[in-house]
Amino acid sequence: MFMLGNRRLLEARPSAANLWRIFLIRMLVLAGQVLALVVAKWHLQLQLAYLPIILVLITTLLLTAVGIWRLYQAWPVSESELFGHLLVDFLSLSFLLYFIGGATNPFVSYYLIPLTISAATLSQRYTWTIAVLSLSAYSLLLVFYQPLDLLAPTHQHHGVFNMHLMGMLATFAISVLLITFFIVNMAATLRKQEHALGKARENTLRNEHIVGIATLAAGTAHQLGTPLATIAVLASEIKHHNPQNPKLVEHIELISAQVAQCKSTLQSLSNAAEINSTDKGTRCIACDTYIAQLIEKWRSMRPDATPNFSVCGPGSAPQIVVDTALDQAICNILNNAEDASPGNTDVSITWDKKDMVLSIQDHGDGIAPDIAEQIGKPFFTTKTKGLGLGLFLSNVVVERLQGSIKLYNNQGTLAQLSLPIKDN
Repeated sequence: MFMLGNRRLLEARPSAANLWRIFLIRMLVLAGQVLALVVAKWHLQLQLAYLPIILVLITTLLLTAVGIWRLYQAWPVSESELFGHLLVDFLSLSFLLYFIGGATNPFVSYYLIPLTISAATLSQRYTWTIAVLSLSAYSLLLVFYQPLDLLAPTHQHHGVFNMHLMGMLATFAISVLLITFFIVNMAATLRKQEHALGKARENTLRNEHIVGIATLAAGTAHQLGTPLATIAVLASEIKHHNPQNPKLVEHIELISAQVAQCKSTLQSLSNAAEINSTDKGTRCIACDTYIAQLIEKWRSMRPDATPNFSVCGPGSAPQIVVDTALDQAICNILNNAEDASPGNTDVSITWDKKDMVLSIQDHGDGIAPDIAEQIGKPFFTTKTKGLGLGLFLSNVVVERLQGSIKLYNNQGTLAQLSLPIKDN
């Protein structure tokens, strides 16, 4: 439970992830030190200053426990805090080496571990500080230390020397493994952080586009309001003064319906910013009912469109979260399909345990390979009329609802819109 909760916390805080790795390495080293102390006491029967050594190990363990508790707190992990914990490892190693042979102990090369971690995570001033401290400590331990009987000159027989070589090999192997572990994981953390920053920059750029589009839409809505009102008044008067002409009345009623639809669209534009910022206007509805109703609404704007609609999925249709912005996003894709192959559009929905997939298939020319990467970018369009915003805005809306849109060449263009199913 601790590991799982800590993992969720670390994903959002790379510096905290690095601190956790420092603690993990420290706990592994402490376990090895305790094991070595047991072997020295009861197997090799070495005469060591066991009390201060044990006190150093206990102090290090307590500091590690406090540090792990600290990871559950909301405080940000600073660079100086990381340096402080590396300094704890340095001091702990220095005290232990003083009591067990100083620089003659093969584990003296462990000074490289805190230095490597610092070089990978901290600024130059902290790294140089640890480098100078490590070199100074190594130099002092050449002179000031309590000799280890096992390594004393009077015991330089073949078996003891081999044990010293084995200790050097073990130290090198541990150093290699720990350095590799930390650097590989640190590199992965940096890649994740770089990816997140790139995503943030992309979202910022996209939001700038959206703000510009919203400003344009608000101005357009304001400018079109008056002429649409004038058209509606004139259409009403023409209808009122020509009741004897059924054909003209029919045309006027169609014009009035289209004007009303334009007014509704402009009102949606005016309300879009508020809806998107507060998440108001969202509702849950069965996906088959929603798509069927949306197609009928869309056909009121495209009377000549006759899409083939089908539903194919296990059991009853699941519910999805929708809003008015999604209505327009799907209508944009339907418009693209109808423009590509008028009167020949196939619409189908299916679902599994996680997602609902809406497929909109046209039978036009498909997507040319040389422009495939440009499709969906703002202000890029293959139409003679249009701003190139429909698919771009559709992507923005669907991604906000945790969905995705993918386009394929499949005897025309196949657009697949995926949305997560609402949990019951």
